[in-house]
Amino acid sequence: MFTMKHLIPAALLGSALALSAPAFADEAAQMALGKKLFGTATPACALCHTLKDAGAEGAIGPVLDELQPDAARVARALRDGIGAMPSFKATLSDADIAALSLYVSKASAKK
Repeated sequence: MFTMKHLIPAALLGSALALSAPAFADEAAQMALGKKLFGTATPACALCHTLKDAGAEGAIGPVLDELQPDAARVARALRDGIGAMPSFKATLSDADIAALSLYVSKASAKK
């Protein structure tokens, strides 16, 4: 027999699962946008960087699969530029930079 004591945690769990679904969908949308931007930003990241998930074999910049940068590092490089890499802050929105950073960090961490 279930009592109110048993129903409250189940209700909270259901609420937590419902709240996480949009977050997951949002992350999936960001990942898709980030992957698209990896190949279409100007200049395209794929021209210089190797990233297996994107099918990119660039030879100028670091191999992202080996570097495995976190999203904050990628965002900083996109905003400020680094070495021969230009800044993208004039050509990409903050949302685009966030999506591209998330994509590179997660895609490069895959083994």
